[in-house]
Amino acid sequence: MSEYEKVKTGKLVLKGEKSRPKKRKHKKQEKEQDVTVEDRDTVIHGGWWKVKNIFEITGTIAIEFGDRTYLKALDNGLFTLGAPHDEGEGPSPEEILTAFPINETKVALKSGYGKYLGVDKKGIVVGRSDAVGPIEQWEPIFQDNKLAILHSTGCFISVTSDDDVICQNRTAGPSEYIVIRSITQRSQSPSWDIPKEEQGSLADVEVNYVRKFQKFQDKKLRVNKSDRSELKKAKIDGNLHETLLDRRSKMKADRYCK
Repeated sequence: MSEYEKVKTGKLVLKGEKSRPKKRKHKKQEKEQDVTVEDRDTVIHGGWWKVKNIFEITGTIAIEFGDRTYLKALDNGLFTLGAPHDEGEGPSPEEILTAFPINETKVALKSGYGKYLGVDKKGIVVGRSDAVGPIEQWEPIFQDNKLAILHSTGCFISVTSDDDVICQNRTAGPSEYIVIRSITQRSQSPSWDIPKEEQGSLADVEVNYVRKFQKFQDKKLRVNKSDRSELKKAKIDGNLHETLLDRRSKMKADRYCK
């Protein structure tokens, strides 16, 4: 190694110039730099964080239109847009909903009055049902960092200029874009406690159960190739397992089939 390489290079120091001590960052400044944009957004909304996928839409939620204004339930079963909230303030009790997952694409929503959200014949969003049927099912659509909620009628939920909550538009635009916020503790596993065999598409679910209950020693899968539309209907009707068993029995692929 040459003598030059042994010399450590550094900042040029002029004669008579005193070296200035390095400024140390204040702990508070360091803390602020560690806070992410997502964390700031949560703090601004009173601890309510923004959901990013359907698996997070469960438990206590609020639907935000615009900036810190939320869907609000009225005691007559109708909905409106609540007043804007200050920074650091969460939604009011009337603006809090409860979400229940139905399947991997749809959820049901219940107001603080204990009624499920649906849509009447005029396309008005109402909360007057005590049970969940096709009218009370909603499909959150995530696309390009935007979210809109589709109803079984094929229309998206939105708010009019008079703050009425409707479901009449078949295309999603700025009036239909929303943010769903949750106060529920984030789950590490997006499963809703659904059995491992029932996670994924209906095609995946059928393969999972064939693999679980197959009786063949060669381990080759015998999967029913007929139309799977009956599985979709069975999942909504609540008899998915019976339908899966029937399909496996036709292939003589299940050790529990007679």
